[in-house]
Amino acid sequence: MARRTSLEDSTCAIAQALDVVGDWWTLLIVRDTARGVHRFDELQRELGLSRKVLAERLRLLVEADVLTRVPYQERPVRHEYRLTPRGRALLPVLIALQDWGDAWVLGDGRTTATAPDTSTEARRVHELVGTGLPRLRLPDQAGVLRDPVAADTPFTVLYCFPGAYARADAYPPGWSDIPGAPGCTLESCTYRDRLAEFRAAGATVHGISTQRPDELSAFAEKEGLGFPLLSDAEPVLMAALRLPTFRAAGMGRLKRLTLVVDRQRVVRDVQYPVTDIVGSVEAALATVRRLTPGQAAN
Repeated sequence: MARRTSLEDSTCAIAQALDVVGDWWTLLIVRDTARGVHRFDELQRELGLSRKVLAERLRLLVEADVLTRVPYQERPVRHEYRLTPRGRALLPVLIALQDWGDAWVLGDGRTTATAPDTSTEARRVHELVGTGLPRLRLPDQAGVLRDPVAADTPFTVLYCFPGAYARADAYPPGWSDIPGAPGCTLESCTYRDRLAEFRAAGATVHGISTQRPDELSAFAEKEGLGFPLLSDAEPVLMAALRLPTFRAAGMGRLKRLTLVVDRQRVVRDVQYPVTDIVGSVEAALATVRRLTPGQAAN
């Protein structure tokens, strides 16, 4: 086995970072921890690593302050592994790698806010059905941290959109030429107009983008939305669910998709790609009605 050369004396920040996370298993451990996989046996099952190799990688990540050990059982004492602030700072790196892989390894390199419905990317998103959403909090348009999943209704509709602005001149140059990017205002306003029906069916509606809270606030106020918009600028939700992204105007953005999540945080339905914006809102409402007893005939 080749001996790894220490790069801790290098003046190159890339080299120093790779000295901590350069092993590919290390980034996959960070990926799965961000997805809510925290315990040793769960990580081993997800990654298929030997116990010895996994234990060594976890030890190194704890020593590097990327992960911290948190006890969850007293007798015998058992620990789970959680991302530290230093570890959470790696999430944009993971998202950038995923974006590059979707665009240049699985795709043809074009900038797009959508994907073919037969693509590997679409299959990955649809595999979210039946999986759980980890507990996390995102700032809303007022900067207040919120759980994306509502506790007071049976279902939450999470529609993810690339970007919506209060002023037309705030959109990035060439926005209308990016496949799948236009239509965010129409989508939000359609949810606004159907909001009473979603509430009657037992669903909360949350819109999510990677925009700043102040940008979301200006847009929500202009359009009088009446429901929260959440900012995943960190990006914790994208990393937790491996949601598809693209880059425009120098920032990562969510591709347009819709999730229906129940109160137990289980994803019950996915729409991706979304090609008919108004139809996707109707489809989300139909899904909630189908899943809610006594609502199917409404």
